[in-house]
This record gives sequence, structure tokens and C-alpha cells, in this order.
Amino acid sequence: MKIGIVCAGDEELSPFLPLIKNCKTTEKAMLKFYAGQIDGIEVVALFSGVCKVNAAIATQLLIDVFCVDIIINSGTAGGMDPGLEIFDTVISTEVCYHDVAPDILTEFHPWMNSAFFAADSILVELSKSAVDKLATSGKIVWGRMATGESFITDECRQKINGEFAPLTVDMETAGIAHVCYANEIPFIAIRCVTDTEKHRGVDNFDKNCARASNIAKDITIALLKEIKTSR
Repeated sequence: MKIGIVCAGDEELSPFLPLIKNCKTTEKAMLKFYAGQIDGIEVVALFSGVCKVNAAIATQLLIDVFCVDIIINSGTAGGMDPGLEIFDTVISTEVCYHDVAPDILTEFHPWMNSAFFAADSILVELSKSAVDKLATSGKIVWGRMATGESFITDECRQKINGEFAPLTVDMETAGIAHVCYANEIPFIAIRCVTDTEKHRGVDNFDKNCARASNIAKDITIALLKEIKTSR
């Protein structure tokens, strides 16, 4: 069993690196992959860079080159649901694009039944078991994430909420989920909120990214342990 961990940025990846034992670094497609063990579990972790295509490149390489069996997207997101506060965490049940016409996915490759990529149901259940054993500062909820090629402040917030009602928004998750769907690889995302409608903007993301990344890391590590004990 080998698990791929994809983060968007270096600050989101940083909390994982000290935990990787016997770490070996491989460079490919201008990306650095860190392979080793966390708590005896084989992992390959990296930051892909921001945006859907960068995330997709990283994900396909994890599958083709490193032969991972599961992919976890760990990191941060903007809160869209008004009930979410900064440092709350969302774990995906399904993911969609907010800037791709739905028929692109249903009428063409990968010929989906809907425009939503479902997170792996077993991973969702294991994440609930993992969370039950954690003491966290913010609340943790499960639900829909949306992805698109822009940082959401005021512009488009109402439109995205009206069409998709996501809990969070980011720039990579659906790209990762898309690649996992096409390759039949189990996927789940864990994203901690850095900014909300009330506390919005890049400044809030920058201020809160490090702490939010650590929260997402803690939940991801707890999930890794659940995966290990379930096998």
C-alpha cells in the first residue's frame, strides 16, 4: 500500500516533510517528490503548484511513476458556506469544477454520469473514524468542494454558491479528483479554511495558511493511521 499526498503549495507540504522517514527525493516534470514512510506507511508527497493543470500533472505522475494506490489532497481552502469559520476543516464527499461546463465531463472523456467526482466512500468512513480520535481546534465537516482557476473574494462568490453550494472553494481539488476518477484511484481531500466571506482576501490566506496547513496535516496523518489499521 502506497499513498500519494498532494498539496498545492510548499507551505501546505512543509508540515509533512519532517515526518517522512528514509526520505528519497525524485525530480520529474519540474516537481520534487518526497518518498518514504510516515508511521510505517509508504507515502509519496509533493506540492504541485497552484491551479488545476499543475495538480493534474502531479497526480498522474504519482499514479504512473510512483504507483500509488490512494491519493489524499491535503491543504487549505476558502470557506464558502456561511457556517464555516477560519480553521474549520472540510473533508470531501464530492468535488466539482465551478468553471467547467458540466457537459464537458458527461458528453466527452471521461463520460461521467454527472459533473461531480465522488470521494472514495471507504476513505470517507475512515476519515470519520480518524476524526473521532482527534482533538482539534476547529470543527470538521464533510461535504462538497468546488474548484476553479481563480482566488474567490467577492466576485463570483454568489454565483458559485447559487449554482453549486460548496462548503469550500480552491484551485486544485477537482483536477486531482478528475485524474483519480479516470485512473480508478481512490481519492479524498482534506482542506482547512484560511479565509471566508467575512474574513476574505489573499492577506487572510497568507496570514492563516501555516496554521491551517498544520491542521490539515494532523487530520491527514490520522487518516493514514486508520488506513493502515484497516488493511
